[in-house]
Amino acid sequence: MPTSPRLQQIEELLATDPNDEFLRYAQAMECSSLGEDASAVTHLQSLIALNPAVPYIPAFLMCGQALLRLDREKDAAEVLKAGIAASNKVGTADAMHALSELQGLLASIS
Repeated sequence: MPTSPRLQQIEELLATDPNDEFLRYAQAMECSSLGEDASAVTHLQSLIALNPAVPYIPAFLMCGQALLRLDREKDAAEVLKAGIAASNKVGTADAMHALSELQGLLASIS
């Protein structure tokens, strides 16, 4: 798997704080930027599962996009639907902003 100095730095920071949601998200985004969408999906799914009561909403959208790049439309649709439900449940302004993006991406593949 390709790596980068940035990814190495993020992983070092995660070793000291494995529950840091922003670091986990950054790790997934760096994997994605390296063309490692399968790794990004794994990291994003782990991030989503980290705090089911209040999940990191942007992870759903990024996971859906990565799954689409992997030609896994059915899986992407499931993640996007879960993200829509989570956004409605969380109800914050950020979650509501993400909601429209989740809905738009889901509509584009349905």
